[in-house]
Amino acid sequence: MFLTRLSSPFAQLLVTNVFFSLLLGVPLSVSCPQRCQCTDHSGAMAVLCSSRHLEEIPQDIPKDAVYLKLDANKITKIPNNAFKHLNHLEELDLSRNAIEKIDMAAFKGVADGLQMLDLSNNHIQSIPKEALVKLNAKIRLSNNPWHCECTLQEVLWEVKLDPESVNEITCQTSVREEYVGKPLVQILDSGVNFCNIRQKTTDIAMFITMFGWFTMVITYVVYYVRHNQEDARKHLEYLKSLPSTQVPKETISTIL
Repeated sequence: MFLTRLSSPFAQLLVTNVFFSLLLGVPLSVSCPQRCQCTDHSGAMAVLCSSRHLEEIPQDIPKDAVYLKLDANKITKIPNNAFKHLNHLEELDLSRNAIEKIDMAAFKGVADGLQMLDLSNNHIQSIPKEALVKLNAKIRLSNNPWHCECTLQEVLWEVKLDPESVNEITCQTSVREEYVGKPLVQILDSGVNFCNIRQKTTDIAMFITMFGWFTMVITYVVYYVRHNQEDARKHLEYLKSLPSTQVPKETISTIL
């Protein structure tokens, strides 16, 4: 009834926004990303963007967001500085997406306050160590098609993994075939060091390269000597074929 007394369409729209803001418990100053819902969760801003068919991270997430749920979307990449303005962020859920690539500075700006980061159930095969090492948050990396090698091992050494999901980090591919399908933590606990494996592989490659060069040099020397011997033999036979009066003995002795 109150709305019908307002003659201005702008005034009607303003009152409508006030009504829904009060209903949802959201301050009027908050601009919520399209297709997302912003609510007050125990006095903290929660931005809920779950299952909204998002293909990238929204640009207009409120800077006072404390909880951000982007799970169950179609996000494929976390670019640099994607969350740099979210200084109050404590929980970030990126699970059940199609994430394949995470840039080195993807989580720059949220390192200090972030308490939980969920990257489980994505398409991540590798991740730069620099993207996670400065985070104090518990991190979930389970159910991704990980390639187990030195870089991933270094990531696990540096970050704080969520203990409930640590055994679900398995090797879909690996530098060694026998580790495929096994939990990475179990492999590392058995004493395997992927960084040593990489060093040994590099050493073997260098040895093979050096051996190849050495073989080429030896082959060239042998060819050179044999070629000169053949030329010398032909020259000697030529000299012997000449009349003896024309071939000084000193020349033959020098050749021999």
